[in-house]
Amino acid sequence: MVSIEQVDSPATGKTSTAAAAAEAAPSGYVSDGYETASDTELNGTENGSNRESENTINMASSSSDGDLLKEKTQEQQPEVNQEQLNEALESDCDELRFCPLPFQLSLLPILGLHWKALAQANDAKVEGNALFKDGLYEEALSKYELALQVAADIPSSTEIRSICHANRAACFTKLGKHEETIKECTKALELNPTYIKALVRRAEAHEKLEHFEEAITDMTKILELEPSHDQARRTVMRLKPLADEKREKMKEEMIGKLKEMGNSILGRFGMSVDNFKTVKDPNTGSYSVQFQK
Repeated sequence: MVSIEQVDSPATGKTSTAAAAAEAAPSGYVSDGYETASDTELNGTENGSNRESENTINMASSSSDGDLLKEKTQEQQPEVNQEQLNEALESDCDELRFCPLPFQLSLLPILGLHWKALAQANDAKVEGNALFKDGLYEEALSKYELALQVAADIPSSTEIRSICHANRAACFTKLGKHEETIKECTKALELNPTYIKALVRRAEAHEKLEHFEEAITDMTKILELEPSHDQARRTVMRLKPLADEKREKMKEEMIGKLKEMGNSILGRFGMSVDNFKTVKDPNTGSYSVQFQK
């Protein structure tokens, strides 16, 4: 089960204490970052006025520095193209730590939306799992489909989407819809070609439909990925005779159809395919056709 950690993007738009104080000062109180006190203010309050003047200077300086820092950050913030965005979204947080800070900041709003969507998709998947356990397969299908729709455009959602397709395949298996099982497993494997559980489910669905060759192919792929997979090994051994038998049966059916077609043509000339005999050459294994009355 995929565990998605939701990370909220930091709040923006907060005004610094210094900037707030500067905005709260009376109009005209600060001009060029320094202002002298009037004679009235100096009477009996010289020390306090001096401290207020110093604070005013500091606040103005802080506000000015903040504006300069903001402008500098905006100038340094790189433009993020789609390729960079996809690479960042597919990276984990550890890799993003080594990116420049302005680049990280530019990604926060987008990453926040993506992480939120992933969390919603995971919630829908978990609900689908609960419905599946309760035997409510149609309802579970709807939840897995919802998860797929929510995560559809997120580059880092490959894992959860492949799982949802495989889970939908399990639902269709329970409902006896083996063709749909094969389709969903194929979609899961397109996202994750080494997904063993999807290979097993698709092979089992192929066997149900007597697609023995296809089932053997999937089980053989599993053995390539995991040589110790006992179920795959036993299934291949069990299905090979069935596949050979079906192949021979199909060959006989094809020959029968060819005979019917040949008789319909040769009958116009008073002949049939029985007038022709195929003889196998023991040395080469090839066949020759001989005419007999």
